[in-house]
Amino acid sequence: MNEIIKNRFRSVLSVVLIAAMVLTFAGCGQKQVEENPQTTQNQQEVVEQSFKFRVVDLDGTEKEFDVKYDNEKTVGEALKNEGLISGEEGQYGLMVNTVDGQKYDYTADGAYWAFEINGEYAMTGVDSTPIKDGEVYSFVATKA
Repeated sequence: MNEIIKNRFRSVLSVVLIAAMVLTFAGCGQKQVEENPQTTQNQQEVVEQSFKFRVVDLDGTEKEFDVKYDNEKTVGEALKNEGLISGEEGQYGLMVNTVDGQKYDYTADGAYWAFEINGEYAMTGVDSTPIKDGEVYSFVATKA
């Protein structure tokens, strides 16, 4: 009888140890599964967005850019970060005088860069225009 009790005790102890090992390994696996969605979520936050940007020079030469942005809120911010525009800050915002390395000075040569949205003259400045999906932004060299 004593031998039967010992065998049962060993069996129960074996089952308990196996269950503890299974729970330990299952817990480790669960921890990895819980970390993966967090990593995936962080990867989704870094997804780059982009918009189309056209440059039309005085001679009619056109260039199109795919401007990538992350946290920028305005078209001007994204274009400045890409090094595509520069200018001078004035009382009405950024006065763009250089686009894609081409500079025009209205007082010197009577030409300027006109900011357009979807082919129409913009009613807002480039630095106050929010980026919207599907919009095409342009700077068109214009002679007065």
